[in-house]
Amino acid sequence: MRILVAEDDASLAKFLRKGLENENYAVDCAGDGEEAQLMAESYDFDLLLLDVNLPRRDGFEVLARLRGKKPALPVLLLTAYGKIEDRVRGLDLGADDYIVKPFSFSELCARIRALLRRGQRPAEMLLRVDNLELNRMDHSVRRGGKPIELTPKEFALLEFLMIRQGRRVTRTMIIEHVWNASFDSSTNVVDVYINYLRTKVDGGFETKLIRTVRGVGYQLGVAADGDAE
Repeated sequence: MRILVAEDDASLAKFLRKGLENENYAVDCAGDGEEAQLMAESYDFDLLLLDVNLPRRDGFEVLARLRGKKPALPVLLLTAYGKIEDRVRGLDLGADDYIVKPFSFSELCARIRALLRRGQRPAEMLLRVDNLELNRMDHSVRRGGKPIELTPKEFALLEFLMIRQGRRVTRTMIIEHVWNASFDSSTNVVDVYINYLRTKVDGGFETKLIRTVRGVGYQLGVAADGDAE
């Protein structure tokens, strides 16, 4: 799942990105309100972590503008304001939840999980392709009932492929959704991580689920006659 962190405090943004990536989320960061709104409108995010006190355009204005274009996007406000009227204002503008600074990172993660559960149907929490299962809430993966240990980035990549099972995805699509918008797309990191996944997910199984589509990218699913290898 992909999260946009809109936070102008560079050290806090770095801390949040590292922590959330360790929790198996793909994370992009925006340092001001205008950038946050542009990124939220331009890319598909599963959740927006929005600081209220942003330069160029504050979080309240970003939220008000965004709700007209992305009404279903879960928004969790980060606020240093303790006043009830400020919290009420954020909720009235369309925020789904808020957390007051300073906060516990474990509480923040719990609130994120709650919002993501609320926005997803139960069928979308457990992804299945053949005998491969991925649980998006507890971040577990099994194939044929056997647990598979994945790194956070491997999990995010497999999740992306399983959501789009049967569809061909390009390396650029993978970079944009699994890494971040500013990531160097010329690197071969996608191919490296695909090989990691093949070893862990397809190794020892007769049916291979991860396939290369020449000239395009990759595809996950049970191969049909004529499909790329």
